[in-house]
Amino acid sequence: QVHLAESGGGLVQAGDSLRLSCAASGGTFSRHVMGWFRQAPGTMREFVATINRDGDRSFYAESMKGRFTISRDNAKNMVYLQMNSLKPEDTAVYYCAATRAYSGFVYSREDDYTYWGQGTQVTVSS
Repeated sequence: QVHLAESGGGLVQAGDSLRLSCAASGGTFSRHVMGWFRQAPGTMREFVATINRDGDRSFYAESMKGRFTISRDNAKNMVYLQMNSLKPEDTAVYYCAATRAYSGFVYSREDDYTYWGQGTQVTVSS
């Protein structure tokens, strides 16, 4: 059983940057693919970014490419989401997710993930 805890959300202005963190515990972190998803009010949860076990392969939703960067530190059991040039439409609850996987794999579908955090709110004002 993997427990995930997000942090780093908050209220920022358009154009600002924010770094989200996700602390993992209870499992072998380095054996899990990690992902970030988000859900805005009244919408379905959507994929943001994913990173493979070794941290050398990542994949992003099209609207986040060039603005968001996912990274991980297996020694610290942490995954991060660096968000730059934030826009009001980035306002959402951001969730960290994990799933066991073979080396090299990444996953962008919500159903592929087994473990989820409680989420952290990001609000971007215009």
